Amino acid sequence: MRAWLALVALTATPALAQAPASAAGATTAMTETPCTPPRNADQDWPALCHYRDANHAVDKPPRAVLIGDSITEFWLPTAPALFADGIVDRGVSGQTSTQIMARFYQDVVRLNPHVVQIMCGTNDIAGNTGPSSPEDYANAVLAMIDMARANNIAVVVGSILPAGAFTWRPGYRPAAQIVALNAWLRDLAKQRGLVYADYYSAMADPAGAMKPGLSADGVHPNAAGYALMEPIARAAIAEAEQHAGAR
Repeated sequence: MRAWLALVALTATPALAQAPASAAGATTAMTETPCTPPRNADQDWPALCHYRDANHAVDKPPRAVLIGDSITEFWLPTAPALFADGIVDRGVSGQTSTQIMARFYQDVVRLNPHVVQIMCGTNDIAGNTGPSSPEDYANAVLAMIDMARANNIAVVVGSILPAGAFTWRPGYRPAAQIVALNAWLRDLAKQRGLVYADYYSAMADPAGAMKPGLSADGVHPNAAGYALMEPIARAAIAEAEQHAGAR
């Protein structure tokens, strides 16, 4: 027993010595109120605090949760009509698929919705959190789908919206990569029996950019863009509900 305790002490010592500098001044590393200020926003890489209070306020299973990046987050304030029928917005601006995956259980599964729409990829292509591969993107999307289906949540896979350029990545031309990832998403939905919400085809011009009048910056939809997306979203959610059956 003493030998085992000595081994524990020896192996524990390096871990204590390697504690991150950001935790050095903290009174506790784990707390029941991790989102209470003061809090370093840089430490909340997946934005787990973003919807924590809103999630606690949800008192019944939503009809659907839309999870994604800024394109999803800005939908509610720009065109709120979609969210008046038990549909919940859980987008976070700037996020990649890996960040969205990290908060998927909290922001989707815990709410117990009938349907989830997963729509992401713009920021993966843009490299918002550094270089990543199509395989990294696929792994994150597949993990979210598996989490949803394991919890009896029907899945809508939303296409990546068209873009000819990213204002925050001057010189980069993402159109071809968007087409390639959307082809993978479409095939995945068909193989897995999921619903594919094809916003791209309705919004892309022949060069793969956003059609004029649908966005101020060529990436984020304006009111007209969301008005075009809304019936596609409604139809996809209704189809997913039919696949899942009444709950």
